[in-house]
Amino acid sequence: MNRMSRPLDGIRVIDLTMMIAGPYCGRLLADLGAEVVKIEPPEGDFTRLLAPVRDGCSTYFGHLNAGKKSLVLDLKSPAGREAAQALVAKADVLLENFRPGVVDRLGLGWATTSKLNPRLVQCSISGYGQSGPARDRPAYAPIVHASSGYDLAVMALQPDQKEPQSTAVMVADILSGTFAFGAIQAALLERTRTGKGRLVDVPLIDAMLQLPLIEFQRAQFGEDDSRVAYRPVRSADGFVVIAPITQKNFEAMADAAGRPDWKERREFADPVERRRNYTKLMRELEEWTSKRPGAEIERLMMATGTPCARHRTVAEVMDDREIVPAERIATVHDKAGAFRVPEPPFRADPPMASVGATADSLGQHTDEVLEGWTGFDAARRAELRGRGAFGRA
Repeated sequence: MNRMSRPLDGIRVIDLTMMIAGPYCGRLLADLGAEVVKIEPPEGDFTRLLAPVRDGCSTYFGHLNAGKKSLVLDLKSPAGREAAQALVAKADVLLENFRPGVVDRLGLGWATTSKLNPRLVQCSISGYGQSGPARDRPAYAPIVHASSGYDLAVMALQPDQKEPQSTAVMVADILSGTFAFGAIQAALLERTRTGKGRLVDVPLIDAMLQLPLIEFQRAQFGEDDSRVAYRPVRSADGFVVIAPITQKNFEAMADAAGRPDWKERREFADPVERRRNYTKLMRELEEWTSKRPGAEIERLMMATGTPCARHRTVAEVMDDREIVPAERIATVHDKAGAFRVPEPPFRADPPMASVGATADSLGQHTDEVLEGWTGFDAARRAELRGRGAFGRA
């Protein structure tokens, strides 16, 4: 894409985050043109070790941190904190996802940073927020999935499932990272009017509570039997999901499946009764779908305007140019070679965002950023290095 102008060009971001939620937020900021400096400890972000790893470079790490500049500081040392505070004074945004209280001990809590830079927007991402009885609980996405009610809500929609599902898809992390990204934009916009920064608190638990919205209301006002869970049905080579939400969809599905009799049976033809008998309808539909390939079912249903999709693997969808056009997948390079990453999930004409072209090595921009942002020359950096700012000398 044309990188001449992007919405966040000129915005400086300090990214103190590791793992997923914070790094994803920081990468979206970089995708929109912000100069994002990722401050890592001397040993680096833990995700630099996570597979897939080629020649010492993790594409897991690169996926979340492409387009950022890596700077190494030991924030446990006075010299490292001194350098970090000098950077904060020149930043627009500070992003962190430590457990509550850690940034205060590192000299980068809001009470300190807001004095160093009154225009700073500081965003804290944590499991249960910066205040409240649960603030000190350790939390990763699977923990918050469980405590938010999300896992049991999903389980309740599976008729034969007797225990919550296992997970390695970190919904809470991506969701909270996205909400943090939006909140930071709002705070930056507000700053254009007030001239003042703001502290933003994004708890994973709050993000997850946005998902089970029907369950949230039913918990207050009771259950009913009108809800439909859109269950997959078997095809000859996998699974498809068909969603006959409207009456028109239902009638088109019946015709496509060669079952016009469904339109005459009150248990299916009446919308209220159809919701009550949805599982039965899907069982009868499965007698038809199970004899046909998923691609054929998808084609037949889509020709009638009935929402339908076969269940694809991630590997399949990456190369499905009908579902994901080639321009929606970016190629990123690190010192081990190239890998692919999805572009940010918003489109504009002309384009306004794109994944950075490189995922940089640990500490690659330490000298460049310290000199460019703070004016620390080689002698000053050497003095900081001697005092352990970058780890053991």
